[in-house]
Amino acid sequence: MSSIDILREISNENGGLILTKAAVEKGISRSNLSKLCDHGKITRIANGQYVISDDLNDELLSLQIRSKHIVFSHETALFLNGISERTPFEHTVTIPTSKTLSPSMSEECKIYYIKDELHDLGKVQLTTPMGNKVWAYDIDRTICDIVRSRSRMADETFITAIKNYAASSNKNLANLSLYASKMKVLSQVRQYLEVLL
Repeated sequence: MSSIDILREISNENGGLILTKAAVEKGISRSNLSKLCDHGKITRIANGQYVISDDLNDELLSLQIRSKHIVFSHETALFLNGISERTPFEHTVTIPTSKTLSPSMSEECKIYYIKDELHDLGKVQLTTPMGNKVWAYDIDRTICDIVRSRSRMADETFITAIKNYAASSNKNLANLSLYASKMKVLSQVRQYLEVLL
């Protein structure tokens, strides 16, 4: 089996990504990865991550693998939850206030911080457009997030999200109320939604 066949197998097992660690475990050296890169067979997308050059890169999965602390939130979570049809220009993530991201990830993402004890509230696995599972906030938590961060949201994105949430059959008003209360945005959430519900 050729190196590229082995890498394609790794790619198929990892949602389209080739991780250096997995390649080395299968007998492909780091120098061989560099050579394959130089010859255009694979493309380096991040430190320790490659894709087969003809394949599309699942940016969300790539980011998720690079940090166990991120949860996709705000605009990216709206998209993953089907509340926004627009793919975000920049992916949004939330991390605990006690953590930091690498400089390269900080440049690639719009970052929000939240108290450590609220970081897992409403955290679920959602499916990316390429069919991979990533951690994101559910639809109810996402509404609380965008209300909490209203000043950093585009008006059109915010208004569309609130309207689509109100019309969604996936909303859970009990969860919304619980999350909003814990995040201290209950009155604001009620204010935005009472005219629509």
